[in-house]
Amino acid sequence: MSVRHGLASIGLCACLGAALLGHTQAPSSKPAQKEPVLTRHATGTFEVKTTPLPADDATAGTAIGRYGIDKQFHGDLEGVSKGEMLGAGSQAKGTAGYVAIEQVTGTLHGHSGSFALQHFGAMDGGKFNLNVVVVPGSGAGDLAGIVGTMKIIIANGKHSYEFEYTLPEPSK
Repeated sequence: MSVRHGLASIGLCACLGAALLGHTQAPSSKPAQKEPVLTRHATGTFEVKTTPLPADDATAGTAIGRYGIDKQFHGDLEGVSKGEMLGAGSQAKGTAGYVAIEQVTGTLHGHSGSFALQHFGAMDGGKFNLNVVVVPGSGAGDLAGIVGTMKIIIANGKHSYEFEYTLPEPSK
């Protein structure tokens, strides 16, 4: 990809992102009020099943793999998630990258609801760099307003998580 093409792509993505997020409107003159938050730490395990999905128009003819994700969470987060992942790389070279979005539904420390997680991961020479964050504004039910990051740990073929999150303080 040429530098010019790459910059054009970044510009297009920035414009699309701004349009999708509503940044084309004038900012509100109302100051944002900060709500008190409750910071929590959740841990547990999960099972994950990935299923290859057929290429869509956007990925047809590329070396990008598309997968369905189904997870079952246990521990402080009891629930399920479903999502999609796109990935590419070279197993022989130990390099890869992936992005994913999953919708989690369940109970987190007694709070029932749902939220979305966004993944951005890369592997180079067998070393992983993975960021998993709660999609802003995606919380629903008792989990409305949730903000957080999840660390995924893979050891001895088993998956576990550490989830740092905040929720708005319940109204009194």
